[in-house]
Amino acid sequence: MKLSSLPLIGLVVTAPLTLIEPALKNSSSRSRSATAPKSATRPEKPQPCQTSNLGTWACFSSTFLTIFLAEMGDKTQLATLLMSAESQSPWIVFAGAAVALIATSLIGVLLGRWLATRLSPKTLETAAGALLLCISIMLLWDVVHF
Repeated sequence: MKLSSLPLIGLVVTAPLTLIEPALKNSSSRSRSATAPKSATRPEKPQPCQTSNLGTWACFSSTFLTIFLAEMGDKTQLATLLMSAESQSPWIVFAGAAVALIATSLIGVLLGRWLATRLSPKTLETAAGALLLCISIMLLWDVVHF
């Protein structure tokens, strides 16, 4: 297996889940609405990360697992490994890599928040799922043809 194909594992796992998740949310909200009366004046807003403790931990766990699998064995991790091996200060390399990952994650969060104010959640979920699926197909094509 080529090292460039390792991120494929995370993408293959997350792309279908991104496309299926809205359908799962809709079916669970339908089953809840059958048992509990729904307010006629306020439609239910989709909340991917609820404010309750369970929802917060589910959101955190989902984010952690997705990022952890996607980043495992990628070029950034290999570059950090090489820098740490060549350096006399592995903790400084770790601190630099951690701050860089935090900064890129912050950019992603801020851009995602900005997009959420301009596009509907359904459009964002569909676009993210389609984008991940396309990247997965391109990576799979790369692995199969080499």
